[in-house]
Amino acid sequence: MSAPVPTLELDLQFGDFGRDAAHRVLLRTQRVRRWVQAALARPGQLTVRIVGEAEGRALNRQYRGKDYATNVLTFDYAREPVVAADLVLCAPVVAREARAQRKTLEQHYAHLLVHGTLHAQGWDHESGPEDADAMEALEILLLGSLGYPCPY
Repeated sequence: MSAPVPTLELDLQFGDFGRDAAHRVLLRTQRVRRWVQAALARPGQLTVRIVGEAEGRALNRQYRGKDYATNVLTFDYAREPVVAADLVLCAPVVAREARAQRKTLEQHYAHLLVHGTLHAQGWDHESGPEDADAMEALEILLLGSLGYPCPY
């Protein structure tokens, strides 16, 4: 018997990121829910916001002191008893990285949403190589369970 799937309250938002409709078509609520839920170990209340370069850069500068747009930002507010977090993904950065890494846009979004959801639960890849290896191994396992190839 498999473990029950944790409940997820999901709010999917789209900021201003240009005319590229491919992101909106790809990121249907049920698909995003499936990716996020695969990485959740307990019930969650998550907002996923897809933004453009200007908003992504402003958030990264304000909250991390880095003056560029990054692929995903995780704002975690609570981990127990419910995971509460905002995941902000920068659509132009995600698209550029997918092309550079020769991945589909779908594969890269799935990876980044799993990655961000793990961060929201306390996983960290910047505190040392052992933590990075453990987080990457879990991402590979989770993405494989979703039918995606190794993201690395």
